[in-house]
Amino acid sequence: MATASNAGKATPPSADMRLVPAAAGTWAVTLVCLYTGWQVASGVSCAGCLATVALAFLRGRRVNGAVVLVVLGAATAFCLVPRLHHVETHELRAAELHGESVGVRVELTRRPRPTDADPASGRGAGERSVVRAELRALRKGGEWHPIGGRALLLVPTSSWEDSLPGRRVRTTAVVVPPHGAGLLAAVLVVHQPPEELRAAPPVQRVAEGLRAGLREVCSRVLGSEAAGLLPGLVIGDTGALPATVREEFRKAGLTHLTAVSGANLAIVCGAALALLRLVRAPRPLAAAGAGCALLGFVVLAGGEPSVLRAAVMGGIGLLALVLGRGRATLPALAASVIVLLLVDPELAIRPGFALSVTATAALVLIAPGWSTALRGRGVPRGLAEALAVPAAAQLATGPVVVALSGEFSLVGVLANILAEPVVAPATVLGVAATLAAGIPRLGELLVWAAAPELEWILLVARRAADVPLATVPLPAGVFGAVLLAACAGLVLLGARFRATRRWTVLGACLALVVMLIVPAAVRPPWPPGGSWSLVACDVGQGDALVLATGVRDTAVVVDTGPSAALVGECLDRLGVERVPLLVLTHPHADHFAGIAGVADGRRLGRVALGGACRGAWRGTGVRARIAEAGAREVRLAAGQRLGWPGLVLEVLAPAADGCRAAGERINDASTVLKATTPAGRVLLTGDIELAAQRRLLGSGERLRAEVLKVPHHGSRYTSEEFLRAVSPELALISVGHGNDYGHPSAAIVATLRSSGALVRRTDHRGDIAVLGDPGRLRVVGSGNPLRPEE
Repeated sequence: MATASNAGKATPPSADMRLVPAAAGTWAVTLVCLYTGWQVASGVSCAGCLATVALAFLRGRRVNGAVVLVVLGAATAFCLVPRLHHVETHELRAAELHGESVGVRVELTRRPRPTDADPASGRGAGERSVVRAELRALRKGGEWHPIGGRALLLVPTSSWEDSLPGRRVRTTAVVVPPHGAGLLAAVLVVHQPPEELRAAPPVQRVAEGLRAGLREVCSRVLGSEAAGLLPGLVIGDTGALPATVREEFRKAGLTHLTAVSGANLAIVCGAALALLRLVRAPRPLAAAGAGCALLGFVVLAGGEPSVLRAAVMGGIGLLALVLGRGRATLPALAASVIVLLLVDPELAIRPGFALSVTATAALVLIAPGWSTALRGRGVPRGLAEALAVPAAAQLATGPVVVALSGEFSLVGVLANILAEPVVAPATVLGVAATLAAGIPRLGELLVWAAAPELEWILLVARRAADVPLATVPLPAGVFGAVLLAACAGLVLLGARFRATRRWTVLGACLALVVMLIVPAAVRPPWPPGGSWSLVACDVGQGDALVLATGVRDTAVVVDTGPSAALVGECLDRLGVERVPLLVLTHPHADHFAGIAGVADGRRLGRVALGGACRGAWRGTGVRARIAEAGAREVRLAAGQRLGWPGLVLEVLAPAADGCRAAGERINDASTVLKATTPAGRVLLTGDIELAAQRRLLGSGERLRAEVLKVPHHGSRYTSEEFLRAVSPELALISVGHGNDYGHPSAAIVATLRSSGALVRRTDHRGDIAVLGDPGRLRVVGSGNPLRPEE
């Protein structure tokens, strides 16, 4: 019997957890099989069959649940065996084909996405793009032979950017072995336009026309930042979003707004539901209408696997609506996880899938209880939900985010609370503008109506990112995720049980000490062994080099890499507080997107923008960041010299008319510098390739240097003649671990070593510091003790 104090209060139904172990087991089996291969998958399948037979002789509810779990695990492994066997024995996996050119026919399954930037910093406006495809045929001996399997293509952006899913093409590519787990047969590096065999389906062409219409209307009506944000909110297209804005969204914990997720679909379906409810449509009819809206949005957003995943997650809410009970939501989520993993096992290793599942589970399991508790304390219903939803999502996804990035946003909950109220109206207006883009006045009016909401989101992201300690560095990987999860668990226990609150709060504080203070206390001084002249920061697939000026706490920085967090941490470890000159060699995001990490908390003097053509930096957002930092933009050209007490810089390229010489090759227009340091001469080459190297060789410049920053992350487009002209004692290669480009080229590394150069890579050594004097160079990596023989 309900007491008087509980009268009138509805008790929320408990979650139905019966399918959760099955979903978790399916995910675990998939991970194990993907990382170990088809032999282990066969063993798991056989063991599952034997266990099923043994359990069949037992009785009881728990036994029945165990049987379901074992059968699902065995079925998962059994389905993976032929896929993994096909991948591991694929023709393109043959060692003799690695580095060789082959002719292939492929069917594209995703749109090309520029990959100059790191995943944490978003997309860049680079020359290379990545596109996934299904292999259809391989040319052998002059004849075409059918072939299956998945491939990842690295293609020129300019000639492939109009490619759509479903398009069949023929091309020639260089075979590179894939890295890590998954079902990729090979990575194919393409350097030519595609030869079309079959156009994309009409529905894809119509959807692309609508997307292009939205981009065009936005560019006419909105400023550059808002024009890049609206397509991101609507369809996850961040191609025009400046890199500085992407970095602010990352620090503010708002990156999820610019990725197609269940939230986008929920907004669109919610708008359709509200419209149908307004005309008093029955619940089944309203759900069917919302389902049609969901399918239309999937087509509009491209129909890619990430969109389909989001559609499944968004459809969970529709299922709960049709069934009319909240308890159906969690079983639907668990069932969708099982089905998705069986259909596409690679989702098990996709960060986006883990984030989607954990966020959706938080909204089902945690947010309702928190919202009810807040309402019980007098908080209005709308405000209670606005507080509970982002807080629950942040808590659930926090360990996954920390494992991936080594950072946790302290301002994410507040930023989401401030931004969320305008996200839905902006998204609905954006979808309407997309559909009305062919009607110029109407489309422009709808985009104009979304402008205030977009500016508010941008303002929230900017202010949140400027907060000191907006993100807290934590150990990346499993260790950091477990620590954060333990800390969050203690806080939840303390909130739930008053008797243990004091001890759980104490435990949470101790966990924070372990995460924040202990790593800093045990970290050795960096760099060890005395003063440094040059440091190549480990910023992933990008460049960021720091040159000591001979003035305390002051250094010149050349490029910033793709991540503000990584370059900022590198400068913090070196104690750099003033940067009189920042050189951005060319407008590719893996060289400039981390500019916020150099500017924030440091005095930035001048910023030199390379790339020869002044207009090449339009749309990157770099100039806005320079103005915010109070810095001054300058131009560098061959012949200029700049000096500090312990550093002299000489500009070797580009020439004053380099814009005409470089044409559209942005890499070849990179600023090239020769630095004179206490450790000797250092040649900094940006991403120059063969044409620019030939120009330098023919210019009569003295290229000899003790230290060479190897061009373009060790790309094979570096000539032996150029390397012989430099003849370095030390070759530094700034490169990301497991990158899909095949950098650095094994041939280039072998050439450098055969000439007597010591080769050091950031993906192997971490930050690399150059110490000592000419003739007795010493090199140390942040992940390794100082080695005197180096």
